Amino acid sequence: MEVLFTRILILIWVLGLFELLCLRGYVTEAQEFDFRGAGESWVTYKYDRIDEVKRQCGSVLKSASPLKPGDGRIYSIKDDLYFVNGDWEQEIGDAPILPFDDREAPKDGFIRPPLKLASFWVVDIDRSHPSKKAVFISGLMSMGITRDGMFSEKPYQGSQEFEIWASHTRISISFQGLYSESLENKGERVLCLLGSTMLPSRETDSDNPWKWVEDFRSNYSTPPLAQDDQILLVLRYPMNFTLTDRLIQGELKSLNPKSNSKYFDKVKILSLLGKGSHYEFGSEKEALAKSCQPYPYRDSFLNENTEIYKGADLCQILEEATRGQALIVVPNWRCNGTDNFCSKLGPFEMDRGINATDGGFKNVRLYMQDVKCEKDPAQGNVTSTRVAAVFRAVPPDENQYTSAVRSGPGNLTIASEGFWESSSGQLCMVGCLGRKNNGGELCNSRVCLYVPTSFSIKQRSILVGSFSSINNHTPPFFPLSFEKLVQPAELWNYFKTSSPKYTYSKIDSAGTILERNEPFSFSTMIKKSLLQFPRLEDAESYFLSLSYLSEDLSLHVSATPHSLVGSRSPMVDLQLEVISLGPLFGRYWSLQNDTHVERSSFHSKSEYTEKQLLLNISAQLSLTAKDSTISNVSTIFLEGLYDPHVGRTYMVGCRDVRASWQILSDSMDLESGLDCLIEVVMSYPPTTARWLINPTASISISSQRTEDDPLYFKPVKLRTFPILYRKQREDILSERGVEGILRILTLSAGIAFILAQLFYMNNNSESVPFLSLVMLGVQALGYSLPLITGAEAVFRRAKIESWVPAYSLRRSQWFHVIDYTVKLLVMVSFVLTLRLFQKVWKCRSRLLSQAPREDKSSAAPTDKQVFISTLIVHIVGYGSVLINHALKPRDESLIVDTYSGSSIGNRLWETKLEEYVGLAHDFFLLPQVIGNLIWQIDTKPLRKLYYMGITTVRLLPHFYDLFRAPKGNPYIAEEYEFVNPSMDFFSKLGDLAIPSIAVVLAVTLYIQQRWDYDKLRETFKFGRFKVLPARSRAYQRLPSKISEAELVPSGSHLDEREDEED
Repeated sequence: MEVLFTRILILIWVLGLFELLCLRGYVTEAQEFDFRGAGESWVTYKYDRIDEVKRQCGSVLKSASPLKPGDGRIYSIKDDLYFVNGDWEQEIGDAPILPFDDREAPKDGFIRPPLKLASFWVVDIDRSHPSKKAVFISGLMSMGITRDGMFSEKPYQGSQEFEIWASHTRISISFQGLYSESLENKGERVLCLLGSTMLPSRETDSDNPWKWVEDFRSNYSTPPLAQDDQILLVLRYPMNFTLTDRLIQGELKSLNPKSNSKYFDKVKILSLLGKGSHYEFGSEKEALAKSCQPYPYRDSFLNENTEIYKGADLCQILEEATRGQALIVVPNWRCNGTDNFCSKLGPFEMDRGINATDGGFKNVRLYMQDVKCEKDPAQGNVTSTRVAAVFRAVPPDENQYTSAVRSGPGNLTIASEGFWESSSGQLCMVGCLGRKNNGGELCNSRVCLYVPTSFSIKQRSILVGSFSSINNHTPPFFPLSFEKLVQPAELWNYFKTSSPKYTYSKIDSAGTILERNEPFSFSTMIKKSLLQFPRLEDAESYFLSLSYLSEDLSLHVSATPHSLVGSRSPMVDLQLEVISLGPLFGRYWSLQNDTHVERSSFHSKSEYTEKQLLLNISAQLSLTAKDSTISNVSTIFLEGLYDPHVGRTYMVGCRDVRASWQILSDSMDLESGLDCLIEVVMSYPPTTARWLINPTASISISSQRTEDDPLYFKPVKLRTFPILYRKQREDILSERGVEGILRILTLSAGIAFILAQLFYMNNNSESVPFLSLVMLGVQALGYSLPLITGAEAVFRRAKIESWVPAYSLRRSQWFHVIDYTVKLLVMVSFVLTLRLFQKVWKCRSRLLSQAPREDKSSAAPTDKQVFISTLIVHIVGYGSVLINHALKPRDESLIVDTYSGSSIGNRLWETKLEEYVGLAHDFFLLPQVIGNLIWQIDTKPLRKLYYMGITTVRLLPHFYDLFRAPKGNPYIAEEYEFVNPSMDFFSKLGDLAIPSIAVVLAVTLYIQQRWDYDKLRETFKFGRFKVLPARSRAYQRLPSKISEAELVPSGSHLDEREDEED
């Protein structure tokens, strides 16, 4: 038996080493995968339909011109002749090509039709079939109907050709065909291709050809598909993309007869030029001259005090500022004409969703797509750049992420081209509306764009621009302004060679708010003397210290209305980004030596300490919630003062008003279209005394307008969820290291206590049968569950490491060493506990084998009643946990899920069971106490060092949780071994109650082992009533002394050898 047990121990050690090596290999493999990438599988393309292609594409070949042998266009087919998320439409008929499941469409109000999108890629060029007029190629098209999706990803080899689910349908078609060039229509590049795919089958009922879709919703069966290789696609690309000739046109049609069920009506495909396509500038010189001469054009929407960029990196700035990011449309607040004139979205055509904004353009976005930028040779100190782009307006009820990648033309797109000169800093372009612009007939708008380098509370944009009409006498629309708000973290990408600046203009007004909201009081004195709040700290330079403080004052957290905390209040997403602090604008990088002059260290000059009294601050506040009161103040620009002694900011707010143009025009007190009659006071939690004060911030927003003013809004008071400062986030890593060391120490101590019990059993073998097997089983389960589930042992928290930044890699590797050491110690504890179990089992087996047949039932203690009693206690306890959780308000019981985004609610009973196993491990002495009462012992089965030591080890995590910070890491999801201290009764109250009960069990066990049963029975006597029953004679025949050799049954050489080893 001993040999078998030793083999089990060796096997467990080997498995632990194997796990370590496997994990190391997995990490190495994952790292190699990250560096090498997934790789592309080689696909062989067949060209077995060349004769059929030539026959069906005869008209294309007839008009094709011979290809020039050295023409580079042939080698750039893959890069030039693709488009993504273009538009398609089908002729109205009886044979639609695709079904659509519209069951999840909104039921109320205006329902925008789903988008019909198509993408095309050239995937292969055949060089084995040379031809004078054509090159054979393979292509792939992905097309479908969707509300919120897109078709930007190329289907991979082996993927399903047809997919359908609610609000989304997609089909992929494989093509082989030819590429040719034609001189028609000012020169064209033409693709004529034959396709093959699995088409969805239509039913004979022309009124409802997709009736099977209704059945597919309920049983999700396989949709009926039919193989079809009679599909012809013809795509025509301009030979040179220009301002007025940039449209890709295609036609997809079925070659089957109309009587065939696979036939479908013609499909027209439209897309603008792809990102990799070559663009030819200067095609519309007359329209450009009419739009921008004399240059620079004098527009009145830009403030004269605003400084603009005049450097040499305009192309890089435009690329960074417009890459997938939306521009905000500014309301026509200065317009005073008719409603049709002032509510029109500039040169764009009318749209029902945009019209509903009534000139306020709320949630209307503008995307600047396909930006082409070329520098001209410098002439002296003047740098000139030519720019072309497409402006796409997106209605508020259309998915903005999908619209951002669309390439189809329409009446909400404007193609533009123009030039920029560093002498003026103005980018002036001519704009052409819609799909067709032959001869520049619709090129009647002007686009002016600037890159500001000076900022203020009324100027927060990195890009500002406007659309205006070339017809200055009778313009058809009011000039439309747009902008892109600046983010501090992005400034380094935009201004690498210039220095942006911020000008404070509301400091006096903020001082008035400070005097009104911070009168002299005793509490203020206490705050200043006892508590510390975010402030300037020692750093390499003054600006670096300002940058650290800006990071601490910026908030990205959820919040709830202050008056509704504790109830089912609406959740508010709060984003506060500090734009400038003191003389620092944006963030400071030490490598940016040309922006600020480096000091040797902060505090080296006395004038810096005087500046800490009050700091000028500007910020941008964004609130997102369904509550109408919150939505009225969704975006506010802030400027004011920060008092680091009390951790409060006193700021003036300027709100981006989104009302109708009539209200904005009648409001004479707007500043650059902004409502600046707003006061914002914000209080930050202290950086010290985290154990005593809840680390939440509060914010108060109030309007200074009268209640009858249309721009007035009710006061808003919010309290955030717990927040972390920069140093506290860094402390998370140190905290985990400390917890890891504590886990190692407590596990090592636990192992020592178990070994002490083993030695005690060797010297006191008469008490061995009275050790409860249920107690040892509970401990074995407590040690084994972390090994099975991967949770950390003993101390509760184990931070998820995906968030650890790269600079903490070495520290993260040290954490791995700690984790592996902990798992190894848990494994040792588990094995030693099994050894205790084995010795007790062998002892009882020996007693039963030596007892006469008539005394078998009383020859040795049994844990049957102990197990039943313990099981009943824990079933009642576990049931009370589930009942307690069910009775709690939903918001309170799932608050941890809100922080971490976990899915605990979906596996409630599993989570609660794991937590309760941890609780049972804390109460591991309960079975022994019950067993002592049942067996009426007069011996000492457990050593004091063992049960008191293990109890102390189990209680240390509770004391640690009790005295540590209240919410060390509210943003990062945390794993818990068993007891989650943020859920149900495993809270601060639990950290007091659980140790108290465990101590009571330990004291009870001490009394049981110190006093004999008769003394206990006499002690717990109340008059004639005795709590404990009379002594039983069940275990009085047990031998008073059992040698270690007698614990092992005899009869085999193996047993004798085990006795000798023992």
